[in-house]
Amino acid sequence: MHAKIRIPSSGHSSPSPPQSPLSRSPRLRRKQGRFTPGQPGPKTAAQRVAWLILSLLLRRQGIFLFAPLLYISGMLFYMGTVSFDVVPVIHRRAAPGSVYRSPQLYAKLKPELESDNSSVDAISTIWKHSYKAGEWRPCINMSSGGLPESNGYIFIEANGGLNQQRGSICNAVAVAGYLNATLVIPHFHFHSIWRDPSKFGDIFDEDYFVKTLETDVRVVDKIPGYIMERFDYNMSNVYNFRIKAWSSIQFYRDTVLPKLLEEKLIRISPFANRLSFDAPPAVQRLRCLANYQALRFSNPILTMGETLVTRMKERSAKNGGKYISVHLRFEEDMVAFSCCVYDGGDSEKRDMDAARERGWKGKFTKPGRVISPGAIRVNGKCPLTPLEVGLMLRGMGFDKNTAIFLASGKIYNSERYMAPLLEMFPLLQTKEMLASAEELAPFQNYSTRMAAIDYTVCLHSEVFVTTQGGNFPHFLLGHRRFLYGGHSRTIKPDKRKLALIFDNPNIGWRSFKRQMLSMRSHSDSKGIELKRPNDSPYSFPCPDCMCRPNRRAEDPKLSSAT
Repeated sequence: MHAKIRIPSSGHSSPSPPQSPLSRSPRLRRKQGRFTPGQPGPKTAAQRVAWLILSLLLRRQGIFLFAPLLYISGMLFYMGTVSFDVVPVIHRRAAPGSVYRSPQLYAKLKPELESDNSSVDAISTIWKHSYKAGEWRPCINMSSGGLPESNGYIFIEANGGLNQQRGSICNAVAVAGYLNATLVIPHFHFHSIWRDPSKFGDIFDEDYFVKTLETDVRVVDKIPGYIMERFDYNMSNVYNFRIKAWSSIQFYRDTVLPKLLEEKLIRISPFANRLSFDAPPAVQRLRCLANYQALRFSNPILTMGETLVTRMKERSAKNGGKYISVHLRFEEDMVAFSCCVYDGGDSEKRDMDAARERGWKGKFTKPGRVISPGAIRVNGKCPLTPLEVGLMLRGMGFDKNTAIFLASGKIYNSERYMAPLLEMFPLLQTKEMLASAEELAPFQNYSTRMAAIDYTVCLHSEVFVTTQGGNFPHFLLGHRRFLYGGHSRTIKPDKRKLALIFDNPNIGWRSFKRQMLSMRSHSDSKGIELKRPNDSPYSFPCPDCMCRPNRRAEDPKLSSAT
């Protein structure tokens, strides 16, 4: 009998017999695949041992267990072949900002800086940005008609320097007008830093101030006798409000007004920054009226300032009378307060420690206080040196024939620090260089009056450069916007970027100049900015104090400020 075939024959080849267990061995497959008859096997003893170990690991699948041991063994073997007689020295570069490197950068860039003739009339072509809706014009809604009966008298003490006092005056006008009160000419508080005993009339034109505000706010130079009699003619007996900074106008209405109606005379001291910038239009209008129209410098200051403006224009005749003004804050007290370190060594440290102790006893030596000069510089908080200002301006395209007015107090170690700036800009002037000692004598010992002269010359420059912030540029930016169609015409550098650029020893002149021109262009684009809710109307007069021509034509109640 024939055995039955379970898989019928259909012309296909029958399946191969199953592989033997030996042929399925990975070791044998590798061996068969690797060593063909034409290839020789391991020959040396080291190769045979290595092959044996590898075969054992693979057969037992222990590669992942022994791989770290093999790695460590290899590293130990390698280290045994390295000589440690010579240890490489790693030079660590100081942290950014911890060292004042600008002099070294200037020395490196100076040859290319002096040979660069690519700048063409930079001062006449700097402001290219124009507002798409057209220029803004000064326009403040003028009141008409008489004032209602006064609710009482407000006496304020304006503290700080020139522009902090200016802010206090403008805010006092706004509060007095809003509360329908009579404002007493503000009293200036004598400060240990400025040490200036000047009164209101020494700095501002008092008669002009009263006349300009007469239809909006009553202003008197003294409190009537019948009112003072109630307080035994002693201002210390008058109720003094200690108002928190940036208080809202609603606080004055809800808290101050009832006391004013009761006492008929109140005192607010100190008054700097005691009114929020976010206020109703009626309050902002009074601020605009006070700052941009009512406050005019006294005749001696105004005359001196205008004389220096004329002299600066004469010295910049080649540029059409256009000059740059720079507000430089490198006085000893400013450098000391910043806690920044420059390149003066031990002598500088002694000077700064002494200045801090004179001006701010114990403030900087409190236990636990940590001062990091490098971090301060990287954060853009260090005052720019004259050298850094000069490098920045040359990088921005202003050549050595550009006339510069330097608004500043006494520069720290001026003979040393001013030398490179004068080298880059030989036409640089200060008020002391423009005017004789006899001309400046009436103002010489009064810091506020000297600042007012600087303010006037800076106000009328083609370009204003702010280097440190503070109240001086805060008010000047807004005033320049008010005069120049809403554009501040101000260079406000990014000091954080500057700190990193000045700290880079490898930067070349082309790269440096490209970044400075970009910074200049950014300042141009930011020239016209509208006030946001918490912005100051003293820096951003649009739209509270200014309007566009089309709006002005539509509203007959809006009249141009002069």
